[in-house]
Amino acid sequence: MTSTASYSERIEALRQAIKEADHIIIGAGSGLSTAAGLDYAGEDFRHVFAADIEKYSHTDLYSAGFYRYPTTEEYWAHWAKHIWFCRYRTGALPLYRQLQRLFPEAFIVTTNVDAQFELAGFNKDNIFATQGDYSRFQPAEGRDRMGATFKKGDRMGATFKKGEPKMTWSNRRWVEQVLPLIDDCRIPTNMIPLTEDGRPAALHLRVDDTFVEDDHWHRQAKRYTDFVQEASQGNLLLLEFGIGYNTPGIIRLPFEQMAQRFPNTTLVRFNRDNPEPYLQDLPRFITFTEDIPEILNQL
Repeated sequence: MTSTASYSERIEALRQAIKEADHIIIGAGSGLSTAAGLDYAGEDFRHVFAADIEKYSHTDLYSAGFYRYPTTEEYWAHWAKHIWFCRYRTGALPLYRQLQRLFPEAFIVTTNVDAQFELAGFNKDNIFATQGDYSRFQPAEGRDRMGATFKKGDRMGATFKKGEPKMTWSNRRWVEQVLPLIDDCRIPTNMIPLTEDGRPAALHLRVDDTFVEDDHWHRQAKRYTDFVQEASQGNLLLLEFGIGYNTPGIIRLPFEQMAQRFPNTTLVRFNRDNPEPYLQDLPRFITFTEDIPEILNQL
């Protein structure tokens, strides 16, 4: 069944798939948070980032994250507000709370870094956030501080022993401290985040090969793999929300592969702009281009 079937037929097929499912995996991309109301270019963005918009001509929060800020102080002023806006400002959004009420036992795999599934009350052990979390810092060079040696005055000259644990740490206290200190889109130099031994910190977001896959990341990756293996033996329902072609190899294509390979698997894709499958002849495939909240209200 595809988007060519009537809306009522697709809703009924989804209800039946939920009823028959032994296991449910939710895969989520940025489209889900957009549907939930986290607007990177709307009124809230224009209000919170008014000074930045005037100074740098920002049009949206996504592109603002890639802007080349003239100074480190300006870079971290932006990211302090960016982190607060996306991670600490809203709490759990209603759409995520609704998903938790409907599918409390689901395993979550997501490329989102806003932690909305955790905030909504899903079991933390059942959440694999593949691309990081706005709420955490990591060493900029991608290693932890244990065993580091570096030349005087050369922060980036660190070397590390193999097999050391990789580390991330919470940035909430830093965000709360630095926000009131922002002046003319800058933070004080002494508030630039560093590791405990004075090396540059970075956001725990996957932007290149310095991303830290720490113990927690590997633990959740294994839990996800184990869950998929167990679920493949029964009736598996894959619910894919708001995933396009930015990073299709993480969730979108693997979901299609599971739907093709596992005999009793149904893939339901919620995607306004790109509902079509890459793999052809998926045996149990349902698509929705309608608004996600509208659909969930029918369940």
